[in-house]
Amino acid sequence: MRILKRKKGNKDYFYLQHSMRSDGKVITKEKYLGTKIPANVKELISEFKKEAMPDISKKLEAIKKNFQTEWKRVPYSVRKNELEEISIAFTYNTNAIEGSTITLEEAREIIHDKIAPNKPLRDVGETEAHSKVFLNALEKKEEITNELLLRWHEDIFGKTKQDIAGRYRDYLVRIGSYIAPDWQDVQELMDELIKFIKAREKINPVELSARVHYKFEKVHPFGDGNGRIGRLLMNYILWHSGYPMLIIEYKRRKSYYRALEKGEEAFVQYFLRRYLTIHKKRYPA
Repeated sequence: MRILKRKKGNKDYFYLQHSMRSDGKVITKEKYLGTKIPANVKELISEFKKEAMPDISKKLEAIKKNFQTEWKRVPYSVRKNELEEISIAFTYNTNAIEGSTITLEEAREIIHDKIAPNKPLRDVGETEAHSKVFLNALEKKEEITNELLLRWHEDIFGKTKQDIAGRYRDYLVRIGSYIAPDWQDVQELMDELIKFIKAREKINPVELSARVHYKFEKVHPFGDGNGRIGRLLMNYILWHSGYPMLIIEYKRRKSYYRALEKGEEAFVQYFLRRYLTIHKKRYPA
């Protein structure tokens, strides 16, 4: 979604433009705003999104409804095992993306069987800790705050990265060619992100989780572990909004990284496509 300005004669004309890929084709829609950007442009953007992608909105609602129906059928005695399986898959993939040497089967041994493989203690410890934080986060819904994010980071990395665990960075970082914001701006940027999350009423939770993940990764508030906390936050929003989660698979990490590099709107489109693909059985064709 973007605002376009077109000049005709001596006058400027403003439009909203939204592009979305559907069935292999890029569909672009526009809405005229006027000769000036209206004061209520945020509301207009939200309304236009619903108009521009009604099929996607319906599919997302169907996914939520069918997932909730499925989950209610799962006996309480079985739910713990189901969540543990999700935790194993999520923990393996999110850690593998960040360079962990733990395999999927070894993640199962650590989380389910409580057996430590012959691998670096750091990788074993972070696997165990991540699973615990993830499962606790699903069990208890808390307000998303700086304190919550700092606690997650401390709980995951407190034993393996003691020098940076549980606090925002106070130094500059570079991720490939991307230079993260100055450390002196991190707290303010994170405060803005928290405010954005709280003012989420008019944003579908799936879109919200994508935007929050993108914004979080661009701030890169921690010295290390940003990807894991960001993906945890993403799924925390989905789960506590009643939607099934999305696991970014290690084998698909390149397309995930490319989407992050292309900007927020491109990442949101990537995220929605991936989400609909993963959960396609939960909505009518």
